[in-house]
Amino acid sequence: MQTVAGAGGGGIFAAFQRRLEAEQERWFYWLPVMIGCGIGLYFALPSEPYTVAAVAPVACMVAWRAAVGRSGSMLAGLLTAAFLAAALGFALAKMRVEFVRAPVLTKQLSAADVRGWVELVEPRPQRGQRLTLRVASIGALAADALPARVRITTVRAVPELAPGSFVRVRATLMPPSAPALPGDYDFGRQAWFRSLGAVGYTLSRPQIEENRHAMMPLDLRLWARVERVRQAIGARIAEALPGERGAIATALITGERGGISEATNDAFRDSGIVHILSISGLHMAIMAGAVFFSVRFLLALFPAIALRYPIKKWAAVAAIAGAFGYLLISGGAFATVRSAIMVTIMFFAVLLDRPALALRNVVLTAAIILVIYPESLLDVGFQMSFAAVLALVSIYEALQRRPGWLTAMQLPGMRVVFFFGGIVLSTLIASAAVAPFSAYHFHTSQQYAVLANLVALPVCDIIVMPAALAALVVMPLGLEMIPLYVMGWGIDAMVWIALRVAKLPGAVINVPAMPTVAFLSMVAGGLWLILWQTRWRLAGFAVIAIGIALAPTLRMPDLLVGRDGALVAVRGAEGGLSAIGASRTSFELQRWVEHDGWRSSIETAIGGSTFKCDGIGCVATAGRIPLAVVRHPAAFAEDCRRAGILVSELVSPRDCTGPKTVVDFFAARRHGAHAIYINPDGTIRVETVAGVRGARPWSMPPERRARTGEGVREARGGQVDQQRADQ
Repeated sequence: MQTVAGAGGGGIFAAFQRRLEAEQERWFYWLPVMIGCGIGLYFALPSEPYTVAAVAPVACMVAWRAAVGRSGSMLAGLLTAAFLAAALGFALAKMRVEFVRAPVLTKQLSAADVRGWVELVEPRPQRGQRLTLRVASIGALAADALPARVRITTVRAVPELAPGSFVRVRATLMPPSAPALPGDYDFGRQAWFRSLGAVGYTLSRPQIEENRHAMMPLDLRLWARVERVRQAIGARIAEALPGERGAIATALITGERGGISEATNDAFRDSGIVHILSISGLHMAIMAGAVFFSVRFLLALFPAIALRYPIKKWAAVAAIAGAFGYLLISGGAFATVRSAIMVTIMFFAVLLDRPALALRNVVLTAAIILVIYPESLLDVGFQMSFAAVLALVSIYEALQRRPGWLTAMQLPGMRVVFFFGGIVLSTLIASAAVAPFSAYHFHTSQQYAVLANLVALPVCDIIVMPAALAALVVMPLGLEMIPLYVMGWGIDAMVWIALRVAKLPGAVINVPAMPTVAFLSMVAGGLWLILWQTRWRLAGFAVIAIGIALAPTLRMPDLLVGRDGALVAVRGAEGGLSAIGASRTSFELQRWVEHDGWRSSIETAIGGSTFKCDGIGCVATAGRIPLAVVRHPAAFAEDCRRAGILVSELVSPRDCTGPKTVVDFFAARRHGAHAIYINPDGTIRVETVAGVRGARPWSMPPERRARTGEGVREARGGQVDQQRADQ
């Protein structure tokens, strides 16, 4: 029987090797996946590893590979290469963290005297501006504690401010905010990789000091010129298209989305076409593609040139230059950089006489981005864009291999059918590919995205973006009015589509948070399905199904306590949240309700119907355990004796030992927001933001975290502006 079992095991092993050999040309496609595994492992660690420990595995794997050489089996060689790529990803993440390391403010500074150079001026939809400053000094703060950059919001707009201006302003500053609940979006980590050490708001009008230009850093001096060009372009657009039409046109040309109202953002988001508003692969491909075809068409008009020289390659070079020019004009946002790299690789493939639209090019782009910016693995824009592009290109390549596909394309009238049919198919494929990411990060699903994209994408492709390119070309001549008017008509059509689709019944379905293992299972299944080409790739469907089955299994907290102990929410008998200490604008409560799948609305949660309150505190029941929320010291004596769980934004007495769990001022400051789970046997499990974040460079001691809500508002802005993905 042992012989039979051994033979059976050997047969399975041999079959597995044959499968791998059949997929040999696809091995390279797993390189960014393995690099991403190493990066993910680094960010999942509970504490920061030493640099030597992070780099040592790479050296060990290289030495092992050199020692084994080609003497080992194919499978051993593949495993060695996979572990080497993962070790490289781990080391790159550590090196990136150290490269961007800069001081972070450890406590709130009120009325601080801030001086620095303006790097970025962002208009806000309602009033004021958001300024990113390269810091020169902050009051009496020592040089080794001085943040490299700060972001502050002004009460009123200052028109004369421009990138490169040296300003002095009084402002209240605080550290970048921590997540609103354990495991939620971490603005502090995002700020770390931007060397953003503080956020805040101004208390005075920024004053420009003209005599500091000579001291400006060289990189900022160069970038300031680009930013001034962007501002000039924005001003010309606003002159031709006032109001929100101009704000959307500015977003599509310069990448500045601050002038778009939240209502319009919500409409585009709920209709499933928010990717149109952010400069992404779609816009970069249209712009670079338009340059490519225009240059090639113009050169083809001259037979003496077209017949003697490789005009296709010349056009590809022009398209690459156009892509980088558009990258500079658009502000160099991370999503735009990613798109520019992808477009450059595709046109570089044209220079090498290789197919431009190929899965290998997409994979190579992902690997390059992960090597340069390892933190992009955690960026939802990176995740969603590459999920959509991988799915689309893999389907495209599969169709190209079918003999009837090219024949059908040549039939009369079929190009129009394939154009609109391609939009529907592309939207379905992209929507399916990004659905797990949308559900995991945003807890929503847009049901009419196909309908909105079917109507809006042709408008964007045929009218809006070509008109934007024409406006940029003729703007130096002062002739941008006509193409901008045309662009405005297209923008009006897209806004109308977004508003109508967003108002349809059931346009958005709210999805409760899912376990990370379910999300990773769906991602792994999708990668297995896309990256392999033989029949065993169909096993990816089973892995995806496992993830879908696990998605609704995440247990929701029975009690949530905010980062300063003032906001408390308990789960009621019907499953929704009931909160005290919140308002309709509370970012923390909104995140809690979104995480909960909107089982209760903000208005219902604010009602706090589960609580019974008097002048000194509130009481409720959390999972059959008495809960007391103390608002006045006079309530401690009784509540410490009767309550099973005690929460207070005050400091609890040392003799308050009756409750099983106490979350007071010091606990909230040290550990951030608390999520409390009550088991059927009465035991209590507590998760905290600090516990989930671990001891990492971007997770400063929570007890020194500011209580003000400005950091919360910055986190909300970062989430909306940065997490919403381009597809």
